[in-house]
Amino acid sequence: MPSDSRRTPIPITVFTGFLGSGKTSIILSLLPQLPGDYRAVLLKNEFGDAQENYSPDRIIIECSGSAFPATLAFQIRELERETNRALTLDAIVTVIDAENFAGYEDTSTTARMQAQYTDVILINKWEHVSERALDDVLEHLNTLNDLTPKIKCQGRAGVDPSLIFGLDSKLFLDTKDHAGMVVDPAHHEEVETVTVYRGAKNPVLRHAAHTHSSACNHEEHAGEDDLQQGDGDGLVAFIEEENLKEALSSISKETVYRVKGFVRLPSGFRILNWAFGRYDLHTLVQYSGDEGDVVKLTIMGERGEVKRTARRLAEHLGASLLA
Repeated sequence: MPSDSRRTPIPITVFTGFLGSGKTSIILSLLPQLPGDYRAVLLKNEFGDAQENYSPDRIIIECSGSAFPATLAFQIRELERETNRALTLDAIVTVIDAENFAGYEDTSTTARMQAQYTDVILINKWEHVSERALDDVLEHLNTLNDLTPKIKCQGRAGVDPSLIFGLDSKLFLDTKDHAGMVVDPAHHEEVETVTVYRGAKNPVLRHAAHTHSSACNHEEHAGEDDLQQGDGDGLVAFIEEENLKEALSSISKETVYRVKGFVRLPSGFRILNWAFGRYDLHTLVQYSGDEGDVVKLTIMGERGEVKRTARRLAEHLGASLLA
């Protein structure tokens, strides 16, 4: 669901789960890890009040177990429409208490449809149960959420905020740091992060930036306008949006959770946020990096699997993996 709106929408992250699953604790563990000037509004059970002129960087909604993921998604999508995408759904996160989760009461077709709208499941208190009991929890979850990523929380450290919260202007990830975010090293036990880069520091020839199906044809018919977009060595200084779309469509949401960063399209820089199978593109008015940069993406996913996807994505975009 790409968008080229001039104003970056305010993302909404929804936490749902049964009473006592640990939603509040996880949210409270996330907040101190955000930059000091980051403004997050927390609404309990979809109720809250904000000042008319107050514009937060993110809205976090904490819902009880009675809130169905699909219903929540539909409601927020309606908000997107009503506000002309001033608000947008970033992710629906379900929190599970491994000590007390004994399976879903309803496994009907309707329940399966509802479950499909859960973007990621956080398994809380898993360290308090045996390995066998944890396997049972995963088996129960897979009755409805077999394709949904499942991440184990790291005690009081919770989970990496850059995984749960998608990209926006205040959480822009680059190759060096997390823009002021404080990330506990324990988070990296389950989730692996890889950076894909293409630009002046690591240039790639033009033909590598096109899809395999169209590369030869495009090279044969490349016109003067195309060549003028490159630098003196004939390097393309942007990514075609269709090529980007095709590259993103090949990513598996089972093993890759987030792809975020920026790309340079023919029309200029765009912030990219790929999350759990869907993506947004937003105009980046000012970019503070190297003028020759074309792609800088942070890919987060299952340890041992994410590098395979990152290599394919890099090849598709004529980029490379940074060490």
